[in-house]
Amino acid sequence: MLTTTDPATGTTQETDIRVTTAAETAAIAESAQRAFESLRGNSREWRAGLLEAMADGLEAHRAELVSVSNAETGLGEGRLNGELGRSQFQLRLFAEALREGSYLEATIDHAGDTPLGHGPDLRRMLFPIGPVAVFGSSNFPFAFSVAGGDTASALAGGNTVVLKAHSSHLLTSRLSFEVLHAAAAAFGAPEGTIGIIFGTDAGRVLVADPRIVAVGFTGSLGAGQALLEIINARDAPIPFFGELSSLNPLIITPAAAAERTAAIAEGLFGSFTLGSGQFCTKPGVAFLPIGPTGDAILDDLSARTAAAGGMVLLNSRISSSLTSILGRITGEGGARVVAAGSDGGPGILAAPTLLEIDADEFTAATAEEAFGPVMVVVRFDTLDQIFRAVDLMPASLTATVHHGSNEPELVRQISDRLAPTVGRLVFNGFPTGVRVSWAQHHGGNWPSTNSQHTSVGVSAIRRFLRPIAFQDAPDVVLPEELRESCTSIPRRIDGSLVLPA
Repeated sequence: MLTTTDPATGTTQETDIRVTTAAETAAIAESAQRAFESLRGNSREWRAGLLEAMADGLEAHRAELVSVSNAETGLGEGRLNGELGRSQFQLRLFAEALREGSYLEATIDHAGDTPLGHGPDLRRMLFPIGPVAVFGSSNFPFAFSVAGGDTASALAGGNTVVLKAHSSHLLTSRLSFEVLHAAAAAFGAPEGTIGIIFGTDAGRVLVADPRIVAVGFTGSLGAGQALLEIINARDAPIPFFGELSSLNPLIITPAAAAERTAAIAEGLFGSFTLGSGQFCTKPGVAFLPIGPTGDAILDDLSARTAAAGGMVLLNSRISSSLTSILGRITGEGGARVVAAGSDGGPGILAAPTLLEIDADEFTAATAEEAFGPVMVVVRFDTLDQIFRAVDLMPASLTATVHHGSNEPELVRQISDRLAPTVGRLVFNGFPTGVRVSWAQHHGGNWPSTNSQHTSVGVSAIRRFLRPIAFQDAPDVVLPEELRESCTSIPRRIDGSLVLPA
């Protein structure tokens, strides 16, 4: 049987969950394929109702879900209640998007004369792709796991989902699945709409299964690359939507440091230690100007870091990895420890750690993601020093600029340099905290992600859809949204956007 560990105490206990066998994994994938054939014919309104039923199910079991998850993650009831609310919100937002309909990209070009001659009637929109494998993440037991955004967006698109439970919260994953499965069954969804497997080997078998047509993954770069190797060995490779690694540089201009010294120090400390630094959007590198105001921010950060107690990590693998990475950043990377908190006490703990390096000494070895409450402060004097260091960094999900009240040209220069390598630019704020909305983009260049798509917000549905165009098709084969009679969704007709009647 598999075990689960409470990282707050270090206590490990055996569960009644066992590794899913290869035969069982294949059967679950087959069930997902059968369910997809049934689901693909259901209306957008039906799918919206399914998502809302799942959100209601999560709310009905809130207390039990939070209690079980807290014992496996040590994240605290406040954080977990907020995250569970986020999961429900995601499901309801996708229900709203289904009813609104613009995500379909429904487009009609009527037959007629064109500058190139007579053109046929063409009608195009997006369709579901099939069973999707979703790998739960360690750091978000609800919002990026079984009840997370990949699951919500894949189901919203009309697909079925097979979940791979994360080993850091097996009981949370199973209970979340049971809640969603029961809600789906009560709503009338076919068996196989959502399934779950346990164990690393089962995950490998699932990704190789020919019935799986896409993979959603949030985790380490190494694990993501291992799954990509399996995908590339398939007879028919499939899309892999992975969120893997991110350094998230944060730049503080001299004017910002002078205008908001205390506020920036307080906010930055809170951001790099939020969730024990185990957020994919944690600022791992902060550029701080040389001079008295920069010194004041560093002194404040150092005092806060030194006074902080040990912070709970999600599992022992993260702890071991963090120790190794810190050794490389301070060794080959040349960064100096300027403050460290306590790491004493029971459980799997990390000492909050603040590092410093001069911008001219910054190397690629300094630019390694440390998943935990660790941040490197880079002291700079010129913009060129910042840009040189940024060029040595891997691409990220985010970049942040703290600027003064009257330096538009400087902000423009920095933004222009950062924008090509990140998916989200933040100004006078902090990157931790990713709003779930229509406009959100949570993605970036490799190795932060490997696609141009987002894993958060309404556009996340686009990953699990594919376009089909119909040429001179009779009405009987067209989906409702492409028929002349449809007026319920936004459509582009003969080049013009036509809104619902």
